[in-house]
Amino acid sequence: MPNGSNGSLPERLDLGHIRFIEVTRQTRGRFEELFEQPGAPKYCWCMAWRHSSREHIENDEKKRMMMALIDAGTPVGIVAELDGRMVGWCSVAPRETYRKLSKQQDDSETGVWSIVCFYVPRALRGGGLASALLDAAIEHAFAKGASTIEAYPVDEAAPSYRFMGFRDMFVARGFHEIGTAGARRHVMRLSR
Repeated sequence: MPNGSNGSLPERLDLGHIRFIEVTRQTRGRFEELFEQPGAPKYCWCMAWRHSSREHIENDEKKRMMMALIDAGTPVGIVAELDGRMVGWCSVAPRETYRKLSKQQDDSETGVWSIVCFYVPRALRGGGLASALLDAAIEHAFAKGASTIEAYPVDEAAPSYRFMGFRDMFVARGFHEIGTAGARRHVMRLSR
């Protein structure tokens, strides 16, 4: 890493050197590496919004379920790599691979991809990585055949669901609001 031999994260993020990688059977080790880092969300393994037959699941079971999705070829998202180290995650996948995300959701729609989660290590927050992940997620979803991308961000002052991103970040990229999900989440869309 640029900050010496201790493997610490850089003080300033050079967004031009970040590589975004789709999580697949071949790249799942990078996803595991990110989620095993100190401070990473290994308590959820990004299963909170995915289909599950049980409500309360142990962390190791969540990991096993996520790895099974990846091994089955189910799209789950992208990771960000900087100088060989995993530094971010965005859950972006076809909406039907998630459980119901809003009350107004029309399950007969096709071609809708959802962005439901971001993870950026605390040391890199505020440096533009979440925005870069969003840009990469948008590009990835449209390249994979999405006709519409849906997201569920919150306002910056929201006390919860902050992992879903902030509304202003989506507005800046042309997303428009179509409703709300619960008291805090905005349902926003971008179409091509």
